[in-house]
Amino acid sequence: MSERPAPIEYGELTILYQDENYVAIDKPSGLLVHRSFLDKHETQFAMQMLRDQLGQHVFPVHRLDRPTSGVLLFALSSEAARDMNQLFIEGTIAKRYLALVRGFAPESVFLDKALKEELDKIADKFADQDKAPQEAQTQFNCLHQAALPIPIGKYPTVRYSLVECFPKTGRKHQIRRHLKHLSLPIIGDVNHGDNQHNQFFREHFELRRLMLFATELSFVHPYSNEPITIKAPLGEDMLKICKQLGWPEQEKDY
Repeated sequence: MSERPAPIEYGELTILYQDENYVAIDKPSGLLVHRSFLDKHETQFAMQMLRDQLGQHVFPVHRLDRPTSGVLLFALSSEAARDMNQLFIEGTIAKRYLALVRGFAPESVFLDKALKEELDKIADKFADQDKAPQEAQTQFNCLHQAALPIPIGKYPTVRYSLVECFPKTGRKHQIRRHLKHLSLPIIGDVNHGDNQHNQFFREHFELRRLMLFATELSFVHPYSNEPITIKAPLGEDMLKICKQLGWPEQEKDY
């Protein structure tokens, strides 16, 4: 029987923004937001780590999938969480993601495609299996394209794009599923992606993560009424890949 790999030690979380009501961190790829019975072997969770780091309770106001990295916002009181949640409900919070995808993406496309909720066999055992699809809209803009003279499958070259994603709704795996619908699967997506290209990135770039980054979160502060934009960096690993694909090498360019 093979042993389970040693758990990753994430160390101290990077705080991107903090005031008396809210705090935002740069969540690493692979880190769960909070404890889940589906991942009983995990010992580190963003919510508990931030609580211990700050020495006070924190309240999540939105979530990021485990493999997605980037801006993750918490409230420092239940009241602040309620007021920020209201902004999410009203759709007045702007979220920006960057995704590295297979294929040449169009310059701009707005996808309005309803999504049927993806249910987990265990966690959603008693959920409504026949729930109607929920409306879902995402704006996609292509920032960069690249082709490498390396054959995969029946094609003599591999093509990739860096896509800017602005989800207008917040459905589960919305960006991943919408990009798959456009035949632009995200690199590193084991559920909705292209296994051949995922393997190519593991072998050529030593990359073993979902290439989806929550780079910006913008909102009008519920108490100060000031416009707030919180940004998270792509990180050195992604910038190295950008360089190899002939794209800008500096964080400021993204």
